Amino acid sequence: MKKDYFLKAFGGAALLVVMTALSVGPALAAEPYHLGVNLAITGTGALYCKDGVDAIKLAVEEINGQGGFMGKHPIELFVRDTHTKPDVGVREAKDLILRDKVRAILGTYSSAVAVAIKPVAQEYKVLHIAAISNSENITKVKFSPYTYSVVPNSYMQAKAVALGVAELAKKKGWKEYVTIASDYEWGRSTQNNFVQLLQQAAPDLKLKKEFWPRLGETQFTSYITAIMAQKPDFVYGSVASKDNVAWMKQAKAYGFFEKIPYPGSLVSVSELIIQAKTITRGLVGLCRAPFFAHMDVPMMANFVENFRTKYGRYPSDWAVMEYDAVYALKQGIEKAGSIDTEKVKDAMKGMTIDTTRGKLYFREIDNQLSCSSYLGVVADDPKYPFPIYHDLVEVKGPDSWRPEAEITAARAKD
Repeated sequence: MKKDYFLKAFGGAALLVVMTALSVGPALAAEPYHLGVNLAITGTGALYCKDGVDAIKLAVEEINGQGGFMGKHPIELFVRDTHTKPDVGVREAKDLILRDKVRAILGTYSSAVAVAIKPVAQEYKVLHIAAISNSENITKVKFSPYTYSVVPNSYMQAKAVALGVAELAKKKGWKEYVTIASDYEWGRSTQNNFVQLLQQAAPDLKLKKEFWPRLGETQFTSYITAIMAQKPDFVYGSVASKDNVAWMKQAKAYGFFEKIPYPGSLVSVSELIIQAKTITRGLVGLCRAPFFAHMDVPMMANFVENFRTKYGRYPSDWAVMEYDAVYALKQGIEKAGSIDTEKVKDAMKGMTIDTTRGKLYFREIDNQLSCSSYLGVVADDPKYPFPIYHDLVEVKGPDSWRPEAEITAARAKD
């Protein structure tokens, strides 16, 4: 009798408690966010991409330590190797989307790969954030509202260098120059923009010859001797990653940099660290996101400390930009109040974000971040076990990006 009374009196309430307890688990365990990474883990781009992947992993670890995106969507990371090949990049992007169900893809190393996967991301309505590859064609033409860039593009960097080189040419009386650039999307785009912009800034300068080593070139002797035979007043280069290390090492062995000025070419933090003992001091170089330029920004100072603690080394430009890419996505999701890609895409349009490089914003016409380019003189510094840039010049994004009218005109030809 007492047992029946207990069930009748308390059974309903007990059942409600059990049902509530069962429902709490799924309510708190929100849907995980599948984040794809499409970088050159092997091949020509591996040097830069290792740092990029490590920075992404650090950012994911930090965010997941707070419960994930919006404090409730844990990030699951899926990393693929493009081998720096567009066809492989496209294949891996599709696999990330169709099999791993990613909502966003970070990458890539090669601009040719970025251009190739852009329409794939658009077709499947997946966010695509470029953080290393920087051809302006990633955002300028065949525009995709799903693609964003957090790296200064090839036009922005070329304009920054053209302005600096024009000033140097005037001071030093330079008349003729040659270029050497890797024969693929980024090298072609950067060299072409530089030549055009330098023509505008210093119309009396003459381009004597162009040299186009293939992507992945390891032997630069023939290029070095041919350039030196031209006896130019200076050389402008657009060579990157492992190719750049090989080029600079071999050129130095010929006394190239002591004999011919090499201003404004890509000398990233990676090159400064790897070639710490051999790189020519006094070289005027170009960087995309040197950490030492923004140690006064709390987010950068924390990132450098955490990166060094986790990996035992200083972060390169590539690490800085991939880290910023993850946090740009985080802020887009928070602004949207949702992980729904359409809402996040729209929220990021024109959005101002906090980055390791300070507060920056995405320009609405092309989703290009207003990030800076950096020029300086390679010199030793007691703070670091490798040379950095002294006399650092920061050229702001809005002072260097292509005018909107020109972008509109270019898209009319798409």
